[in-house]
Formats: sequence, C-alpha cells, structure tokens
Amino acid sequence: MSVSPSSSSSSSAALAGLALSILLASLGASVANVGLPALAAAFRISFQQAQWVVLAYLLLITLASVNAGRLGDQFGRRRALLAGIALFVAASAGCGAADAFWALIAGRALQGVGAALMLVLGMAFVADIAPQGEVGRAMGLLGAMSAVGTALGPSLGGALIAGFGWRAMFWPMLPLGALAFGLVWRSVPAPSGPAAERVGFDLAGSGWLALTLAAYALGLTLKPDHAQGASARSTPSCCWRPSSAAAPSCGPSPRPARPC
Repeated sequence: MSVSPSSSSSSSAALAGLALSILLASLGASVANVGLPALAAAFRISFQQAQWVVLAYLLLITLASVNAGRLGDQFGRRRALLAGIALFVAASAGCGAADAFWALIAGRALQGVGAALMLVLGMAFVADIAPQGEVGRAMGLLGAMSAVGTALGPSLGGALIAGFGWRAMFWPMLPLGALAFGLVWRSVPAPSGPAAERVGFDLAGSGWLALTLAAYALGLTLKPDHAQGASARSTPSCCWRPSSAAAPSCGPSPRPARPC
C-alpha cells in the first residue's frame, strides 16, 4: 500500500508524531509500577489486587497487538492510528478521574488497546514516511523512544505521586497525546491505492490467548503467601516470663502454661 510523497519537513513531523506515540505507549506501561502502594492505600485494597492496574494494561496491549495490524489493513492505518491515540488519551483522562477501582481497571484496559494500535501501526508507517535510505535510522529512533519511555516511567511517576497524588501519574498523557494526535493528523499522509481485502479476525485464537494470559495473571496474583506461613512455623514457641533470671520457657511443659 503506497502513500503520496511528502516533503522533508513533513516527514520529520510525521516521524516525530510516531516517535511520541511509541513513547506514550511505553510510558503507560511503566509509569504505574511505582504507584501500586499509593493505589492500594487509596482504594483500600491489597497489593495483589492493585497489581491489576499494571496487568490490565499489559494483558490488553498483548492481546490487541495480535489484531492491530489486521484492523489497520481493513480500516486504514492512518485512521486506526488516530483512533488508537484518541482512545489512549481518553482512557488516560478516565484513569485520572476514576473514583472506583473497577473504573480504573477499565480505563487501564482501554489504555492498553490504544497503546497496541500506537505501537503496531506506528512501526508500520516508518517505511512509508522515512526518506529512502533512512528507514533503519528511523526504526532505531522509534526503538530508542520505547526504551526511554520504559526507563522514564518509574521516576516520572514517583515524582508526580509524591508531589500531587496518584492521579497525577496519568496527567502527562493528556498533552503529549494531544500533541501526537495533531502531528499524525497533519503530517502522516493518508494511504492511496486499492483497499486491502477484508479478512475476518481470528476470534477463536484471540479468545484462547486472552484466556491463557488471564489464567497466568491470576496464578501470579492470587497465589497464597507461603513465606508468611513458613516464617510463623519456624518461630519457636518461647514465652518470656518476668523473673529474676529472665529465662525463657520453651518447648513442652508438664503442666499448662500460664498466659504471657
């Protein structure tokens, strides 16, 4: 599928929009990691439950990435990319305004879907907008932006949470997402030529993938804490009684032990 030629400045702006989209998708995955203790305290839930704020994003970005390319072929890559950015920004606003934990999980899941479209389709556009001979350098730039987003997330999230609370870790997504949307809208050309053949999605395969990932996540978050039980069993049943010798009374006693 070919696109109309564009100027050098337009190609640079389009590449900047794609790079910002990749940065946002990676930032969304890592920014919430340091906020789990604050979320557990805010919603009065366990740390294992708070982990679903991260897991919901990762599960949906993995699941949606399988079908993102097919979605772009059927409805147009530019249109699907813009829809992904808009969904990511709207879901970020919903996460920042969530008053219930289920609403936060739903927002993070929608964020993951938008991020999948941004990651997959952002990479797919590189060969169309980068000048000939610069495709490798453009791919390296997008890969570097993904690494920057992953590394920047914990420090940025920690600073925002310390200064403004857990809702603030979703605030940077709004202006950055709006900027990415504007750059892609103005600079990424619409594809021309015959539309791709509409082929149905692999619903059965996607369903099995979703079931497998959900089972794996549940196994990690709902497993019992054996460390605490082992620690309790390894502690000797010693009872300190106040006496002149201050000697502990350990082990079985021939007569009922007095309460300590």
